[in-house]
Amino acid sequence: MAEQIKDADLLVADYTAPSSARRGLRKLAEETPEPPVATEKLTPGRRVARIAMYIGLIIFAIGLLTPFVWMVLSSFKSSNEVFSVPVQWLPETWVWQNYVDIWSESNMLVWIRNTLFLAVVVTFLQVLTGSFAAYGFARMRFRGRDVLFLLYVGTIAVPWQSYMIPQFILLSNLKVSNTLWAIILLQAFGAFGVFLMKQFYETIPEELSEAARLDGLSEYAIWRKIMLPLSIPALASLTLLTFVNTWNDYLGPLIYLRDPNLWTIQLGLKGFVSNLYDTNYALLFAGLTISVIPIAIIFLLGQKYFVEGIATSGLKG
Repeated sequence: MAEQIKDADLLVADYTAPSSARRGLRKLAEETPEPPVATEKLTPGRRVARIAMYIGLIIFAIGLLTPFVWMVLSSFKSSNEVFSVPVQWLPETWVWQNYVDIWSESNMLVWIRNTLFLAVVVTFLQVLTGSFAAYGFARMRFRGRDVLFLLYVGTIAVPWQSYMIPQFILLSNLKVSNTLWAIILLQAFGAFGVFLMKQFYETIPEELSEAARLDGLSEYAIWRKIMLPLSIPALASLTLLTFVNTWNDYLGPLIYLRDPNLWTIQLGLKGFVSNLYDTNYALLFAGLTISVIPIAIIFLLGQKYFVEGIATSGLKG
């Protein structure tokens, strides 16, 4: 019996289709039309609407970038040319010395160091606490979870000015006022980060977590080894938004940081406008341009993940 099966296998292996059959199959394959590629046909009305949309976006972009371009160009002017009438966009003489003077005549290095320290620490803590709390709201089951989440997210609608006085009294009693720790404690937790990460976690299939639990992983390990690696776009979006907000924060440092050695770049540059009639606005614009450079670099590096994270955080898979 075994020999018969072996002979049958050899016959099948040695079988070659007749040449006529091969030619027929080849001809059939050549005659089979390729599936049509779906192309979007634009009607005249849709074409006009799309052109109008592009024109509107270009106008909006120009209006958004015009103040920034004017600030950068003004940083190369002399002090008398900044507010000349009519407006002179290009400087008559490019004063590169403004960028040298802003470093020599101010404490710019200390301001940037303090601002960078706060931005990095606050961003790390918000991403850590926000992603961890979001995992609990998205994957854990406990009584009152939805009510607690709504109350927590509802704090986004409460303006900070309504409770900043009792908050200041609390931090003063904790002896952290006039220290960088005050800003860190204020911004280490954020409801927006929890909301953003929870929405993204809900797009990740629950089956992955169930399979990990069957393999013996704890909830901490599931969050660290599965949820975080799959949430890179949302993490990048939260990182970028938190870093920009912390870097540009003015009111918080103004209230809590009274020591000039603790000032951020916003408070430091504000010192240049202390006297309206004796302010070198060309130097001020040079400092403002320097303060924008880190934000521009970070946004350009994380733009792809930022758009992807914002686009997918509201979807459920």
